[in-house]
Amino acid sequence: MKNIWKASYIGLVLVLLNCKSVNSNNMFYDEIKPEKISDQFSFTEGPSSDKEGNVYFTDQPNDKIYIWDWKTNKITEFLNKTGRANGTHFDKDDNLITCSDDNGEIWKISKDKKVQVLLKDFEGKRLNGPNDVWNDQFGGMYFTDPLYERDYWVNFKQEIPNKSLYYRNKEGQVSKLETFTQPNGIVGSEKFKKLYVSDIDAGKTYVYDILGEGKLSEKKLFCEMGSDGMTLDKHGNLYLTGKGVHVFNRDGKKIYHIPIDEEWTSNVTFGGENNDVLFITASKSVYTLPTKVKGVK
Repeated sequence: MKNIWKASYIGLVLVLLNCKSVNSNNMFYDEIKPEKISDQFSFTEGPSSDKEGNVYFTDQPNDKIYIWDWKTNKITEFLNKTGRANGTHFDKDDNLITCSDDNGEIWKISKDKKVQVLLKDFEGKRLNGPNDVWNDQFGGMYFTDPLYERDYWVNFKQEIPNKSLYYRNKEGQVSKLETFTQPNGIVGSEKFKKLYVSDIDAGKTYVYDILGEGKLSEKKLFCEMGSDGMTLDKHGNLYLTGKGVHVFNRDGKKIYHIPIDEEWTSNVTFGGENNDVLFITASKSVYTLPTKVKGVK
């Protein structure tokens, strides 16, 4: 009888924990609204947090990468001439991986600003324009390659007709995994063994189970919303962007909306000392929002 009560108690605790993960009251402060940190940019994108909690983000039209320092709440320029960096993500060695679409490349940028071009083509053909990237535990990376032809591209000729999801392993070998209408935002989690990919023009976000190094399950529809950028919290809630930030629980149910007074909200990540501050890139501005949850590592 004692064992039955013990099992029932454990089951109840697990249910309550799961309920907590989808309750927005346990995620956000009613009295705290997003704070605009700066509006000095042309179009902000690609926020990623380093190991210290500082957030790097891009201003693609101006070809720059900036840093938000959580200690001072100040923004400083990190790098000029970034290959027109768009989406970014830090690898396990705290190098910034950038989707630098000026020449259809992916770069690795060290903290001392040394640049290495990791990828510039697929099977000898120029990539359309890598957009977003997520690095996995194996030293590889998943990235999306849609096509947003830029007015600053010189003599561009599309060589790959499809717009796809790719995987580059740590040895530099690249595989095409899936073709979409217009793949855009991407994020993964080693904790949950999930990979999320937005097909923004189709108005859908999909989820995969991560089965191994560069190995994914069949894709499943996660929700009927596309997204420019995305992030995950430690409960597995997915944050999508567009008109503000939309939060979905692990079952694909929308549970919260963060309005942002900008034309477009492009991307979002967690940063700060305790990884519990949402950093939001939106048009010409960037915002921060302290929360009650932490981003997934």
